[in-house]
Amino acid sequence: MRLNWLGALALAGACLTPLAAEAQAPAAAAPVGAIPQNPVDYLAANAKQPGVQTLPSGLQYKVIQSGPPGPSPKAGDVIKVHYEGALTTGQVFDSSIARGKPLIMPLANLVPAWMEALPRMHVGDEWMLYVPPALGYGPDGSGPIPPNAVLVFRVKLLGMLSAD
Repeated sequence: MRLNWLGALALAGACLTPLAAEAQAPAAAAPVGAIPQNPVDYLAANAKQPGVQTLPSGLQYKVIQSGPPGPSPKAGDVIKVHYEGALTTGQVFDSSIARGKPLIMPLANLVPAWMEALPRMHVGDEWMLYVPPALGYGPDGSGPIPPNAVLVFRVKLLGMLSAD
């Protein structure tokens, strides 16, 4: 009887081990190149979300946090930001936050969406940017960013060096 009990216990353990391993395994990430839907459809649906503003260019933004009133970056300024960039699948393709080092770069060297959004921000502002392909990397894509991808950025303006 004792052997049967141990045998049953071993059999139960063998059967449950794959289930436990499956439960602990991380969910498979969406492929980097996967775009869940047409960019036009995604942006049209996103525009209906609470707090999302759409600019004439098609760039969408949502204010997450407002900093104190103050100057905004201008075309020739060097900006300092923390950001995270993702595809609409949620796949993060770049993050200064993960690196622990903010991006410091001339505003003029950034993608068109950032050149449009950052001059509207003040130091301390944190925004979500929903970027149409034409204001991001367009039909060519870049590295892990597929062609014609809508990009989603979380951007916090930490500072700037004025060109004046």
